[in-house]
Amino acid sequence: MAKLKIDKDVIRDLAELLTETGLTEIEWSEGDVLVRIGRETGGGGMVVAAQPAVVAAAPSAEAPPAAEAPAETDYTNHPGAVTSPMVGTAYVAAEPGTPPFVTVGATVAEGQTVMIVEAMKTMNPIPAPRGGTVTQILVGNEQPVEFGQVLMVIE
Repeated sequence: MAKLKIDKDVIRDLAELLTETGLTEIEWSEGDVLVRIGRETGGGGMVVAAQPAVVAAAPSAEAPPAAEAPAETDYTNHPGAVTSPMVGTAYVAAEPGTPPFVTVGATVAEGQTVMIVEAMKTMNPIPAPRGGTVTQILVGNEQPVEFGQVLMVIE
């Protein structure tokens, strides 16, 4: 395996950005390299990880099974797509050990909370944009999400 060459200036810039913004984690990728820098929320120490960009997130032990739709299905333009309004961490339940807000097959009403996205230590409820039946849940519990990422589909 070839040794990974890391641009230390990029890491310094990302660490500085992390400190300036108050975020707990930041990720940057270029080509086949992914750099993730995170700060421990209790003590302020930094953790830096560099690896090939082809990374699969490990499922949480408490995560309900994600939808069984093929990964290549794109729901971006689906009229029932529920998207993340921000970068953050998705939570499918109000707190650990409690049932999820919704499951595949559940009927939801417009405005009903279907998920939470945590951003900068603020829990942001994600309301159903319309009533219907949840047909796909595309993210797992405690999974990082991006702005505009489709979280679930309501038919």
